[in-house]
Amino acid sequence: MFYTDGFRSYADLKQYGKHNVIRHDKDEFVNERNHINGLEGFWSFAKERFHKYHGINKTNYPFYLKEMEFRFNHRNENIYNLLVTLCIRRLV
Repeated sequence: MFYTDGFRSYADLKQYGKHNVIRHDKDEFVNERNHINGLEGFWSFAKERFHKYHGINKTNYPFYLKEMEFRFNHRNENIYNLLVTLCIRRLV
């Protein structure tokens, strides 16, 4: 599923899946289902971190992406303490 603005170049995305056009002039972007700022924030966060890896193997890309998702969703928390807590729960 793709959420984009009305830029003409995005029109062909429908051949790869559902394409939802966000019309900023109609204030549709404030609708919770059509909010793209969070997604843009995620990719900005992920690209910055991916750059530090100096290349990612295609085979492992889903794992790196999942790590970025975890880090983004918990970016305001102490990751170390969170991981220790999760590991302890798994052992009990």
